[in-house]
Amino acid sequence: MDIAMDIVSKNASEQFLAQHPIVTEIPVAWGEMDALQHVNNVVYFRYFETARIDFFNRLFPLETLYQSGVGPVISENQARYKRPVTFPDTLLVSVSISDIQRDRFTMHYQVFSKKQQAVTTLGTSVAVMFNFQTGQKAELPTELLALLKQHEQA
Repeated sequence: MDIAMDIVSKNASEQFLAQHPIVTEIPVAWGEMDALQHVNNVVYFRYFETARIDFFNRLFPLETLYQSGVGPVISENQARYKRPVTFPDTLLVSVSISDIQRDRFTMHYQVFSKKQQAVTTLGTSVAVMFNFQTGQKAELPTELLALLKQHEQA
């Protein structure tokens, strides 16, 4: 029974990884749980942030953008909680892109629990390019735009 369960678990995790080319692995910490003994809702936005930073650092380091005085800022966040997550667990957080416009794009997150072998949470963030020197919105740099289009979901 344990071997069969391990095979099912491995297959579900492998399927998630195969379907999502950019995934960040995040261990759940004991202190992230609340009085109801599951990960507090607010913590998911930290998971999204960790995956978002990892996404950029793999493709187009934010440091490079920020040195130019331009970078993405989050104008909107949303989360849909499908299943509670508890300690101990390890989460796989995927990132994909949609709705690319001249000055913004939407990032989508899926949180997959290794323990539950299921997607537990869905989320989105709208990232707007911002010029930190002028305090105004900015256009997406050409190189970043090309990279985002490569990871745009249909």
